[in-house]
Amino acid sequence: MNENPTGKDYVGSDDLYADVQRTMQLAAEMNTGWHTEAEVRDYLREITGSEIPDTVRVFTPFHINYGRKTTFGHDSFVNFGCTFLALGGITIEDGVFIGPHCVLATEYHPEGPATRHSLLTKPIVVKRNAWLGANVTVLAGVTIGENAIVAAGSVVTKDVPDNMVVAGTPAKVIREIRISEQ
Repeated sequence: MNENPTGKDYVGSDDLYADVQRTMQLAAEMNTGWHTEAEVRDYLREITGSEIPDTVRVFTPFHINYGRKTTFGHDSFVNFGCTFLALGGITIEDGVFIGPHCVLATEYHPEGPATRHSLLTKPIVVKRNAWLGANVTVLAGVTIGENAIVAAGSVVTKDVPDNMVVAGTPAKVIREIRISEQ
């Protein structure tokens, strides 16, 4: 594994490949048939190798390729059909809502043809009480701010400030959140 200024190069890592295969097998088992919320959390505990709070809810199918750097905060919710490409690490803080069919991709490839087969990573952080609408894509290295809302169908390429609504491709700040709404 070579250190890169823009991430980590994972090409040729047999140990990592074995972990990815194990994670994908567990995810496939989790997505087969019907499982209770508690059983899904048990799968997630095995996938991540860490504690998953009993208040976490993840609807299947849920796809993840590497769980060891993925954390879920209390009262977080991930709707069905989401995909986490998680080699770079994904942090889901307390109270986060993630809509259906979202993609969080910590992995990317260099632009240059000679190095394009390298796999680079940067972490994604979704801070407390943030909400990702349906079909949102969050790219490597992005932090979604506390209480932020990402509108459905947006592609997030840059950090989202706390308490802001963003929308579009690429996502841009639309306005501040209206805290007083009921």
